[in-house]
Amino acid sequence: MTEADLVPRIEALEARLAQAREQIARVFIGQDRVVDLALTALLCGGHALLVGLPGLGKTRLVHTLGTVMGLDAARIQFTPDLMPADILGSEVLETAADGTRSFRFIEGPVFCQLLMADEINRASPRTQSALLQAMQEQRVAIAGEAHALPSPFHVLATQNPIEQEGTYPLPEAQLDRFMFLIRVDYPTAADELRIARETTGGPPPALEPVLSGAEILEYQRLIRRVPVPDHVFEYIVALVRRSRPTLPEAPDWVRRWVQWGAGPRAVQYLVLGARAHAVLRGSYLVQTDDVDAVAQPVLEHRILTNFHAESEGIDSRQIIRRLIETARVG
Repeated sequence: MTEADLVPRIEALEARLAQAREQIARVFIGQDRVVDLALTALLCGGHALLVGLPGLGKTRLVHTLGTVMGLDAARIQFTPDLMPADILGSEVLETAADGTRSFRFIEGPVFCQLLMADEINRASPRTQSALLQAMQEQRVAIAGEAHALPSPFHVLATQNPIEQEGTYPLPEAQLDRFMFLIRVDYPTAADELRIARETTGGPPPALEPVLSGAEILEYQRLIRRVPVPDHVFEYIVALVRRSRPTLPEAPDWVRRWVQWGAGPRAVQYLVLGARAHAVLRGSYLVQTDDVDAVAQPVLEHRILTNFHAESEGIDSRQIIRRLIETARVG
């Protein structure tokens, strides 16, 4: 693909995304930012964790995305008794007609293009960790043999707040595998009125696929070609490095409130997310505003606050907002 092809290809992607949004809005009312962030994660080849109270439509959104994006989807309902083999699959011993025995691998539900990990924090840490290799390497190892997962492969997980009973906090290593942590809040009054009027009558409307797995892979390659000016790269690196309390770039208030900051993966995801966000808003060049738009979902689960922050009522979202303000000043 030449640079001359970039603009018409981006325009074509904008049109397809507009169609996808229109289809999603037929059954998932409101929450435009949540939808855009989920689409951004898919365009970047990343995984997303949707966090919110029960009943806010997290599962419905993931199911809708699978249909509209034309992906082979599977769902796992995470429960305390779920085992790793229930996710990855297992080998079974079979006896052939001639009496010989051999092992055959039976694929688990992770062998799909879009995995809905529903209420992921209700499973034990051991089971949660079973997704680590799949999310990072797009393959799983069973009995010493590697099995490749389909491509594209995305995990969109839902999570209830960890303060609720019967849940387990996700390990930091697994949290870092998610490109975005997307907070799903209550709908606006206008959206809730639409929900009351439009979802309590007849059956939900049928959805039509807008994209396919092959097209998503093609658009993921396109996103990586969206130009990023040098000053935006420098802004991203400065933003992330200021979040690390052990570095000289960190402000005093970061040293006071942050136990540890974001790693290099945050830099990568900020660049990719900013590229996809630029396309979503119809631009062909990444700006610092695009970085700011994806900073919270990229950084929130990568900045761990300490006791001082908790005692003063400071959370990672407040720290991110302040980091953006200081990074812009320089």
